[in-house]
Amino acid sequence: MIYPMKEIIQIREISKNYDGITAVDNLTLSIPEGTIYGILGPNGAGKTTTLRITLNIIEPDSGEVLFRNKKVNLETLNRVGYLPEERGLYPKETAIEVLIYLALLKGMKKIEARKRAMELLEKFGLRDRADAKIEELSKGMQQKLQFISVLIHDPEILILDEPFSGLDPINAELLRETIMGEKAKGKTIIFSTHILEQAEKMCDYVALISRGRKVVDGKLSEIKASYGKRTVKIEFDGNGEALREIPHKSLRLYERFAEIETDLEINEILRRLLDRVKIIKIERTEPTLNQVYFNLVGGEGENSHNN
Repeated sequence: MIYPMKEIIQIREISKNYDGITAVDNLTLSIPEGTIYGILGPNGAGKTTTLRITLNIIEPDSGEVLFRNKKVNLETLNRVGYLPEERGLYPKETAIEVLIYLALLKGMKKIEARKRAMELLEKFGLRDRADAKIEELSKGMQQKLQFISVLIHDPEILILDEPFSGLDPINAELLRETIMGEKAKGKTIIFSTHILEQAEKMCDYVALISRGRKVVDGKLSEIKASYGKRTVKIEFDGNGEALREIPHKSLRLYERFAEIETDLEINEILRRLLDRVKIIKIERTEPTLNQVYFNLVGGEGENSHNN
């Protein structure tokens, strides 16, 4: 697809195999600058491997990754903040010591690093825990501290691998607000997730991948629009089993709500349900990302050895 914005990262035809198992298969992506870009797909789709290749943590078997049309180097990586899927900080060290240490690795001066660390600890409600050892912090506090470590050097690009994994609703909302705030500053955010509903609320651009292969990528609004408005959302009262008789491509039926992908007009749906179900609300909408993914991939399973 054609991207109207300047590309900050180009992933060109990368592939990676582990013991004969393909984790990433000839994948090409272009990340527009200043956007939130989601790399999406179920567990085992190849998302983590893609991010690790992008960060030069592992080398691809073929292909290349460019930052602003140049090969990845240490200077480039110092402008990146990375949140790995497998979290981990030094448990015997204090929160402030860990943050300062990680900031120094990114080229910050110690005085500047301490000031920045305390500002972020304050923002995330952890200022009073600055001198506590990591092992003394709750899991939620450790997760917030891990994200602070990503922001400590004020990176130009954030690369987040399953950032919402394990977060409670309050901390998930804090993280979402922080990501949106970083985007408002002109930062580029790339994150992977298997939770498509979360990505749908945040992303400007997405790439849907399956078994290491790109299924579709581009501007989220354009991807959804290309599938038309065939989804009908119905809020109802009564026995919803009658909705199963509506000719459909897909149906998600809940206690008082249903999503039906159908070509029938709303008037025809209402006629078929007349005197059988009380319709409270009915509307035709764009398909969800979940529906787009299932339409493209169907029941194709994922290879559990992919990452």
